[in-house]
Amino acid sequence: MRDDIQRQVLGAFLVVLKPVVRILLRYGIGFREFSEIAKTAFVDVASSDFGLRGRPTNISRVAVMTGLTRKEVRRIRDKIDDGKHTVIVKQTPMWDILHYWHADREFLNSAGRPSVLPFSGESNSFSSLVRQYGGDIPPGAMRTELKRVGAIEEDEQGNLSVLKRTFRPEGDHESLVASLVHAVYPLVATVSHNTDPDRVGSTWAQRIAFSQAVKTDDVPRLKRIAADRIGAFSESIDDLFMAYETLSEPEPRDEGTLTIAVGVFYFEDRETSKNYKW
Repeated sequence: MRDDIQRQVLGAFLVVLKPVVRILLRYGIGFREFSEIAKTAFVDVASSDFGLRGRPTNISRVAVMTGLTRKEVRRIRDKIDDGKHTVIVKQTPMWDILHYWHADREFLNSAGRPSVLPFSGESNSFSSLVRQYGGDIPPGAMRTELKRVGAIEEDEQGNLSVLKRTFRPEGDHESLVASLVHAVYPLVATVSHNTDPDRVGSTWAQRIAFSQAVKTDDVPRLKRIAADRIGAFSESIDDLFMAYETLSEPEPRDEGTLTIAVGVFYFEDRETSKNYKW
């Protein structure tokens, strides 16, 4: 019975890993590099999540659980302790400017939409927005970059209007890293939590709507409708997060706070149905 369950779980991971491998090969990453990362994940989780009496799992137990040698476990734990596998996702100041332009009441109109802002001014201006949320970036440089990526436009009087709530990061690899960390990881972490019989607390919200009977001719229209609704929903959640963020100001962000994510996904099954059924 246990072997059958393991085969089903591994079969499901085979389906999940195919698009992962497609991405890795696209960036010239082969099995050797992926194997090292997989070993690191096994050692990290086995060490931190399966200890006794609140202490990290010792090297011998990690070796037994993962099937790696004690020498290999020690080598990988040393790399983890040195921070050599830390992933850094760049959140540029432009993201913060667009976020708070849509969320901070100082920069919203009476209808709750982003105001058209004059460039200069001590308050209710683009310059004051940048001073509050743009770090040490000069307002002129921020205006130039946001115009370059098509996120804002400037009229003849120099007033600025926001066109987008977000934008695609520079380079496909940056978009990939952000998507993996901010979308794929939260989803998989939620699945791990909800299927853990020893979890602490209740399950987390996890919903998906799907159909296996949509006509091919209807897919483009359905995709457009889904994109519009996903966009509207994500913006409403972003507004909700912003409301709770303002409640905690000016407390330090790292004290007593948690990272929370809500994800909405659209998916077209192009190949997995022959390998794995919903």
